[in-house]
This record gives sequence, C-alpha cells and structure tokens, in this order.
Amino acid sequence: MPALALTGARVFTGEAFLDDAAVIVEAGRIVDVAGAGAAPAGARRIDLPGGVLAPGFVDAQVNGGGGVLFNETPTLEGVAAIARAHARFGTTALLPTCVTDRPEITRAAVAAVREAIAQGVPGVAGVHLEGPHIAPSRHGAHETALIRPLLADDVEMLTTTGLATCLVTLARESASLERIAELAAAGVIVSLGHSDASYEAARGAFAAGARGATHLFNAMSQLTNREPGMVGAVLETGEVWAGVIADGIHVHPASLAAAIRAKRGPGRLFLVTDAMPPAGSPVGEFQLNGRRVLRSGGALRLEDGTLAGADLTMDAAVRFVAGALGLGLAEALRMASLYPAQFLGFDSDVGGRGRIAPGRRADLVWLDASLAAQGVWIGGEAVAL
Repeated sequence: MPALALTGARVFTGEAFLDDAAVIVEAGRIVDVAGAGAAPAGARRIDLPGGVLAPGFVDAQVNGGGGVLFNETPTLEGVAAIARAHARFGTTALLPTCVTDRPEITRAAVAAVREAIAQGVPGVAGVHLEGPHIAPSRHGAHETALIRPLLADDVEMLTTTGLATCLVTLARESASLERIAELAAAGVIVSLGHSDASYEAARGAFAAGARGATHLFNAMSQLTNREPGMVGAVLETGEVWAGVIADGIHVHPASLAAAIRAKRGPGRLFLVTDAMPPAGSPVGEFQLNGRRVLRSGGALRLEDGTLAGADLTMDAAVRFVAGALGLGLAEALRMASLYPAQFLGFDSDVGGRGRIAPGRRADLVWLDASLAAQGVWIGGEAVAL
C-alpha cells in the first residue's frame, strides 16, 4: 500500500506547531514530518483544508458512549461500540472504564478488553477499573452497597489481568499501603479517587506507588486553609498526574485554571471525558446499577441530583480548555494527548502515542477552525465519521 501524505493543515507535534508541513504515514507509522512539497513519489496525498493536524487524543476514563454503558455491556461488542463512538471525536486510544459493580461484572469487563485488544479493535488500549475499593463517604454515583475494601484476592485479580495497561482507582481508606505498593510493583497504575484521605494520607499513598488521581476536585477531600486534602496533595506532589473533567460543570472554570497553573511538575493535569452512554448519541437517559440517570443541560444526574459521569467528548474538552479557560490551543492539545500518554506509559520513543514524529503510531486527529474533529486516523487507517 502506498504511503499516505497529509498536507494542508498546521501540524502540532505535541511540542510545537509547524506550518507548510506534510505528515508521511506508511504501514501504520509516521515515517517523516517534512515540508509540504517533500511527499514521496507515488504517495497518496490528502490535502486538508486548513485547521490543525494533531496527535490523536488519549482518554483514560470512558464509561460509555454511543448509547452503550460498559458496566451494562461488558463484552467485546460493547467495548468496540464505545471505541467507535469516541473515535469520531478524535479519541484514538482509550481505557474502557468499569465503575463499582459486582465482582463478576468487573471480571467480564477485564475479559472483554483483553479480547478486544487481542482482536485489534481500533483505539482500545487497556482497562480502567474505577472502584469498588473506594470510600463510602465519597461514593458519588457509585452504588454504596457494592463498595468494599481491597483484599488479597482483589490484588491477585488485578495483577493477573493479562493486560499491559490496567488503571485502578481506589481510596486510601480502602487499601493498605502494602497493597498499593504490591499493585504498583506489578505494573498496575494506581490512581487515588473517591476518597476523603487527608493530605498526609494521600502523600503516603503516593510514596507507596500510587501515581495518579481520578477526576481532580470531584469525589475527594478539598483544599482548605488548614487541611490541604487530596486536592492539595495532588497539586503539591510533583510526580503525580491527575485527570480533569473540563466541561464547566464538574469543576468551576476558575478553580480548574488555578489548579493547572498551580500543579507542581513533572506530573501534569490531563483531560478525561468520564463519558457515559449519551456521549456521541441522542440517548436521554440510561440505567446505572438499576438507577435512572437523566441527561439535561449538558449534565448527567441521578434522580437525586448527583452527577453521574459526563456528557463530554475529547474535542469538546479541548475547545473548553483552549477557549473558556484561555490556556491556548497548544496546552489544550497536550492535555488531551501527550500528558495522558505520558501518564499511561504510552509515550515511548518508538511506536508511542501523544506526539507526531518519525517512528510513532499514526494516531492522528484533524480539527477544523472551530476545533471540531473532522478527520481521524488510528494506526494510519481513516475512521468513518
């Protein structure tokens, strides 16, 4: 198959913008980023009408999309449907996310993701298990009757998924430091969330091996004058990363902008959708553990008003960060691609995600002037939008 040359758009490499550039793709990889006139002879050329060609988005927290909820459909077909729904909005790698549920649902979710990766379902890059090992006091939309502490059998299951990428959200209150360390040593990515942990307790968990926080500000102890809480621990601990839901509903724009400015590095804040079935679909309501979730005004809520995930896509989150927060397009794109790729370990020099450079996967998104996804390639293959 001849090489593909993508020209006509500004190219954002993950670090900087390039004008008058061509991205050359062959066998699913980027082989060159050259001048627009340097496409190889015989290459199939696609001239994009302006806009920005950027690294494909990486979403570490996707509960559903396209009318499908992962907890309700923990199957190969469910995983594929969710990945297809989000690919249309620029997400080229995602972690299907199973929230607190019965053990058999969690096991089925892991098996479904393992099968999807084995069969090469485009965009599926691992699994995220959000709960059930969280704090009842910060349950959010999780069913409290299903919450339980992390035990030895759970550690055994989490460390033998057969997946290269397994992200687990748990509360410090529900997991000993020894078990957090055991998970981290086995390669499981541990993220703190749905927790009332103090600043000191959260810092202890980070020292034990937890390296992230789930949807910063939401379902966690807050930053106050005398107790920094989990929010303060995340912002102050340099090696820790954290996902944020940038929809203007889950976190006030001023709070989110302040947190981005305050975050100590090298860990960064990155975008997640926390998407539910309505994302990318006309669905108006759905069931979560037998409870109705209603869609209204851009939010998803249980009947008691509790937020239950988000009605969000990654390109919309990029628009919010670049526009409403005023952080600029380059940082918005890094928060959607490079930073989550680094958090998840996808930013290797060869074959990695999050950058446009020779040797990298050809996972790309083309955004028009309004920053809406108008073209997507996963492994060099165009996605039907």
